[in-house]
Amino acid sequence: YTFGGGTKLIVDLGVVPPTLTVLLPSSEEQDQGNVALVCLANKGFPGGWKLGWRLGDGRALQGSQSLEVLEKDGHYSWSSSLTLPTDQWKKAGSVTCEATLKDQTPVTHTLEPHHCFQ
Repeated sequence: YTFGGGTKLIVDLGVVPPTLTVLLPSSEEQDQGNVALVCLANKGFPGGWKLGWRLGDGRALQGSQSLEVLEKDGHYSWSSSLTLPTDQWKKAGSVTCEATLKDQTPVTHTLEPHHCFQ
């Protein structure tokens, strides 16, 4: 926060792990040969968390990460997207979005594709 003549107050929130949400591909998208997964990271602090993806076989994949957005409450939000061929998505067993920051314990959210097909 900035006051009057430019005095800036910085509030140290400590480390706040983000909340992760993975958005599922639509059934129409799954029928078209590729699926796009999106991982939303909300309310993390400080900035600088990185989002990555991991398949059930342990293989790490790099998605496309957005820029961080500084919210009014001082926390950061950002996202990552990953596109996979539909057959790889179905065979993966699981897909995990993972947020990492230096020596902090990673935050993860895992999806199991077979739960997403009806």
